[in-house]
Order: sequence, then structure tokens, then C-alpha cells
Amino acid sequence: MAEYLLKERAVPLDDSWDVIVVGGGPAGCTAATAAAREGARTLLIEATGCLGGMGTAGLVPAWCPFSDEEQVIYRGLAERVFRETVAGMPHANPEQVDWVAIDPERLKRVYDDMVLGAGAKILFHTALCAVEMDEAGAVDAIVVSNKAGLSALKASVYVDCTGDADLAAWAGAEFAQGDESGDLQPASHCFILSNIDTYAHENVYRARRFDSDNAAARIAESDEFPLVKDKHLISKLIGPGTVGLNAGHLWDVDNTDPWSVSKALPDGRRLARQIRDGLAKHAPESFGNAFLAATGSLMGIRETRRIVGDYVLDFEDYVARRSFPDEICRNSYYIDVHRSVKETELERKGELDLDDRKASYEPGESHGVPYRCLTPKGLPNVLVAGRAISCDRPVQGSVRVMPVCLAMGEAAGIAAKLAAGAEDNDVHAVDTETLRGRIREEGGYLP
Repeated sequence: MAEYLLKERAVPLDDSWDVIVVGGGPAGCTAATAAAREGARTLLIEATGCLGGMGTAGLVPAWCPFSDEEQVIYRGLAERVFRETVAGMPHANPEQVDWVAIDPERLKRVYDDMVLGAGAKILFHTALCAVEMDEAGAVDAIVVSNKAGLSALKASVYVDCTGDADLAAWAGAEFAQGDESGDLQPASHCFILSNIDTYAHENVYRARRFDSDNAAARIAESDEFPLVKDKHLISKLIGPGTVGLNAGHLWDVDNTDPWSVSKALPDGRRLARQIRDGLAKHAPESFGNAFLAATGSLMGIRETRRIVGDYVLDFEDYVARRSFPDEICRNSYYIDVHRSVKETELERKGELDLDDRKASYEPGESHGVPYRCLTPKGLPNVLVAGRAISCDRPVQGSVRVMPVCLAMGEAAGIAAKLAAGAEDNDVHAVDTETLRGRIREEGGYLP
């Protein structure tokens, strides 16, 4: 590709911040809330017009489990977000904590109130576009773009909650991406169907969803719906006569490549329509009159970059249910790595070995997530929280989901304030006993 040399010019600078959080998904929301609650002057930058990421703009229809099947283990701000969202959903069972539906509009307001109520500021429709480094190898400032044009923002500590580790990677952090050949988990474009028959959906369609000859299998096997390549189809009642669907797969989607995502979004909208039509045909009692009400404004991305941090959490740690002296939360979600194109083909041939990702826990079991997974090697004043933390690929398939991202974000926010108050702003030097003490004081689960 040809290059264009930018002309030197000055841009406005706002250097009034202690902590800047980039990315307003679950991890970013709790990071900004926690940092502001701890007393840091905190700015949260979000590229879209709402907070919440995949649970709101992405239309993911349900929370992954909040419990280890014995007790809630994603506590503190994570549990607060969950409880406050469920409290505004009259059809939700307040006793249920696993696989609970999400009302995306309700969740937007919960995040707004939490972040702003803690005293953080939010810049919507603002995109990170460059990272400026100082001579010591620290992030000196970030450059963002919005309706005011380009501007520079400066803080003592930065928390990368972009999901793709954009800030860390652009600052020079080492990272891995996908499997050994670079293949990524497929994406899913979530959507909402309204005007469905609620009783039939809950008592007929869902009762048959595990049958070998269910509606999802029939749609996938039919030539009538060519974009539907497999049986991935999860639906959840999110409101009266309204279901959210996490359905279908889109392969070869790389969220770090804007051309790739720009191709995938129209494909995802067409796929959503075909799934709607397939459900109307093969499950007419539930979906015969279904109306495609919305598709996500965000593509459902499962993985891109994973930073290389001071510790790389790996599959053996997961299998061993390992605890760590610096752990900042626990996680019990199963290893959930969706198959790449190559793996899907190998599966059809019976040649796929998944022993390195077949792991789940018994009730009451979990593993720790070390603070060192949030600290990119070589970057003194940057933390990463969310699905891009330092781990291997199988473990990323577990820690990428929203409950654990919420818990990681709160820890990152507290740590950012601690580092911002130190003379050298070194996130690697944060006293983890102090950090863990504050997590416990705020209700976090650290047994």
C-alpha cells in the first residue's frame, strides 16, 4: 500500500485526566466506574453512541452464567450491573443467575447511570486513532477523532478495553492473534425478532431445541438458506413477544481489519433475514409471523489480539483450577472456542482433535485470573481488561464473556488509580495486596 506522510501540525490537548479508559464495553464500564469511585479524574472513550458493547449495541441476548452453580462468583460491580438490569425485566426470574436474558435498552441505562454516577466522564462517538509514546517507552498521549476533529488526550494511566487491544498494540505491545496459523473464531451477528408467539417459543420451540431434527438443523441442511452454514442458533425471550438471537456464524472476520468487518456486516444482516425466514418455515408455531426488528450495530467478535503480559494464563492453569497470589477475580465459564473454517472442515472429515479445549468445571469449581494478565510487557502505564488479556487461545474462549470481563474491569480501574497515584505510574508495580483488599471491600469474590 502507498504511504502518505502526515504534515506536522498541532492539535488541541486535554491533559486533565488521571485515568483514561478506551472502550465502553463491560470491562470499560466497570474500569471507568472503579477508577472514578477511587478518586481518579476519569474519562471513558466510546466509539459508538452507547455503553455496553456486545450486551447493548451487539444485541447478545443473554448473560453467560454469573455462578459456579453453587454461588455467584462475579460480584462487586459485575453483580450490580446484572441485578439492576434484571430488576427492570418483569418476566425475568430474580432467583436465576445463569443464562439470564438481556434487555439491551435497560442495560444501556444501567451502564450510563453507573459510570456517570461514579463521577467519570464519557465521550461518545469518539475513536482512538493514534498512540504517542515518550522517550522512556510509556504512552505519552492518545489521539482521538470525533466531530471536533483530531485532539490529543493525556493521562497518567490508560486502560485498554477495546477488546482488540488497539491501544496496547499500537503502543508496541507484543500480542498473539488466533491459532498458530492466524485463524480466528467465527463471528456472529446477533438480532431481534418480534411478534413471535411467546407461549410456543417457551414451551414448544425451546423444548425441541436439542432434538437432532430441530428447526436449526433443518435450516442449516436446506439449500433454501445458503448463508446458514451450521446449527448455531440460540434464542432468548428478552421482552413481550420478542426474542434475541445469537445465531449463525460468519468466518474469516478480523475485527482489526476494517475492510473485513465492513464486508461481514452486510453478510450478517442477510444471514439474519435467512434465519428469520427459516424459523418461520420450520418452527411456524413460534416464528410464523416473526418480524426482524433489529440487527446489532456491532459485529459479534469472539477473538482478535491477545496481549503478552507479565503472565500468560494457559490451558493447564484452567484444568488445574489454579489459584494465584495476585488474582483479581475468579472464573468458572467453560472453554468455549467456536470452530474456524479449517476446523469445521476437519470436523466434517472426522479429523478434528479438540482435547486441548475440552474442559468444564463441576459445581463450586473455578480458577483465578492473575493481575499480571492485565499488564502488557514493556508498557509501564497501560492496563488491558476484557477479552484481550494475556492468555492462550483455549483460555481466551472462556475469559472472553461478559461476567468475567466486568470483574476484570473493576480490578483494572482500581489498579489504574493506584498506579496513577504513584510517582512513576508503573502498573507493574501496583501492590496487589492493596488492590485485592479494595476488591474485597467492594464485594468482589476472592476466596
